[in-house]
Amino acid sequence: MRFIFKTNYRQDVELAKHGGHRFWYSVLLLLLLAAPWLFTEYWLAQLTFVLIYSIAALGIMLLAGFTGLFSLGHAAFLGVGAYTQAVLTNAGVPFPVALAGAGALSAAVGWVVGLPALRVKGIYLGMATLSFGFIVEEVLARWESVTGGNAGIHIKKPDLFGWVLETEVQFYFLCLVITVFSTLGILNLLRAPTGRAFVAIRDSEISAQSMGIHLARYKTLSFAISAALAGFAGALYAHKLQFISPDQFNILQSIDLLLMIVIGGLGSVHGAFLGAIFLITMPQLIAMVKDYLPAMVGQAPGLQGLVYGLVLIAFVLFEPMGLYGRWLKVRTYFEMFPFYRKGMFKRQKSFQKSDRLK
Repeated sequence: MRFIFKTNYRQDVELAKHGGHRFWYSVLLLLLLAAPWLFTEYWLAQLTFVLIYSIAALGIMLLAGFTGLFSLGHAAFLGVGAYTQAVLTNAGVPFPVALAGAGALSAAVGWVVGLPALRVKGIYLGMATLSFGFIVEEVLARWESVTGGNAGIHIKKPDLFGWVLETEVQFYFLCLVITVFSTLGILNLLRAPTGRAFVAIRDSEISAQSMGIHLARYKTLSFAISAALAGFAGALYAHKLQFISPDQFNILQSIDLLLMIVIGGLGSVHGAFLGAIFLITMPQLIAMVKDYLPAMVGQAPGLQGLVYGLVLIAFVLFEPMGLYGRWLKVRTYFEMFPFYRKGMFKRQKSFQKSDRLK
């Protein structure tokens, strides 16, 4: 295993903890920059979707994985950002200004939705956010003068102050830049006092409050930041599809967002990206495999939902730490071989039980 001998305080706040991190993240960045010349147009489009969903996954990971507040209506923030971007862009507003407006409005809506989190949690908070998702979907369908109703709305291509991004490659690089900045923002937030307050609230609200953390302020702030990231993802999602309708932001979309962070690895930034990769590649793998299955199985309409459900159950039962947790185990096994012990990663409770004193 790698043991880091720290000689100054700057090492505690660096994003890359050692040379290995710098090397592999540099290789990954170079690979992403070279992707338009390495992949076909179809797979580049899928990679663009991975980047878009990664931004949304970072937001819900901050809320659920690091603050302990679960949302079953997060697709509503995706819809608010997408429709805000569409309306502003079609009105002639430049892309950066429209993107900022989409994120700001989504954050404001997230702050309002976060207010119930001050009094309810667990399944009751999930029900409250689920109800909000239904409300937003209904508003998008009924407000025809702005959203176009169930007929949907078209959106123009991104306009960077006169420079229109016409090609798929240009839009890919735009998504890549926004994803990189969103990731750096989340990483810096988590090592700041605000991020540490989020983690303290997740572990134990009573302990966090006893340390002087203002629960109401930080819970609503977590909802707002999470919603803002979902709004950014929704804006890019709208430009990618160039057409949006209310049924694209329903309860199934919210479940997909939760599925991403659970399978990717709850409480891990890496897990947000692994979950996004899973969400985009799994339908492609199912489509490739179904041709080799019996017709009764391969042509079944609920095959994808069945596979998703089985995968989720398998992760919950056998690998609650997700894909990133499995990678940590595999890496540790090879680093410590032959001294690896099977019980090293014995499952521990994610949340303290001091709240039982209430």
